[in-house]
Amino acid sequence: MAKYPIKQSLKNISEIIAKQVTQIDNDLKARASAYNNLKGNLQNLERKNAGSLLTRSLADIVKREDFVLDSEYLITLLVVVPKANYIEWQKTYETLAEMVVPRSTNLLFEDQESGLFSVTLFRKAMDDFRHKARECKFTVRDFQYNEEEMKADKEEMTRLSTDKKKQFGPLVRWLKVNFSEAFIAWIHIKALRVFVESVLRYGLPVNFQAMLLQPNKKATQKKLREVLYDLYKHLDSSATGIIDVAMDIPGLNLSQQEYYPYVYYKIDCNLLDFK
Repeated sequence: MAKYPIKQSLKNISEIIAKQVTQIDNDLKARASAYNNLKGNLQNLERKNAGSLLTRSLADIVKREDFVLDSEYLITLLVVVPKANYIEWQKTYETLAEMVVPRSTNLLFEDQESGLFSVTLFRKAMDDFRHKARECKFTVRDFQYNEEEMKADKEEMTRLSTDKKKQFGPLVRWLKVNFSEAFIAWIHIKALRVFVESVLRYGLPVNFQAMLLQPNKKATQKKLREVLYDLYKHLDSSATGIIDVAMDIPGLNLSQQEYYPYVYYKIDCNLLDFK
């Protein structure tokens, strides 16, 4: 059975086309939304691992041996120091608060602007150290070394990356198949419009022929127009230019329609040309 049976009424055929295209559109929205959500979540995690030391995740920079762990009294802080202030940091970090462990600082990582230093001190001096560090333009990052959380974040990124790759291939294949279906439906809509417009212009009984013409070169389009006009100008002497058509269908540019003595609708085949 044909997809669009010719024995059906125009109304039924148009409803069949509309239902099919609506289903494609709904499926596209659902698939695109799922893929974009997955892509967005992955990008958010990737952004956390990039950028300035002031904002980026530190999980992939630090190691277990950089910290004093499981201590009731001591804690290791991570401090972002501008490169221009390295010397000042080395001179002053031990005096920013009481009970800072001498010679406990180490440069763990640096980017173009700053360096990430570790420093160990007593827990009860932590607030004073943060305050004094801020005054000296040293930024103490809120970070606690937790291997389980860090492992979970890495696993989540791996999972999202894998899911993205798994969804991309089927999504592209679905797009190829359904682009073809949508284009076929669009051409059938063009055919319906040609039929309806021809009946409205030339009346009944139906006595006209629809055809596709594709000029090989753009330069031949003007000559083709002239030939067609000479052949069919007797059908409508008023067709001398362009008239405004008060019709607005989403996805179709009908705000200004070329008008000729014959029924004409343009089919733009350059849908995938990006400029």
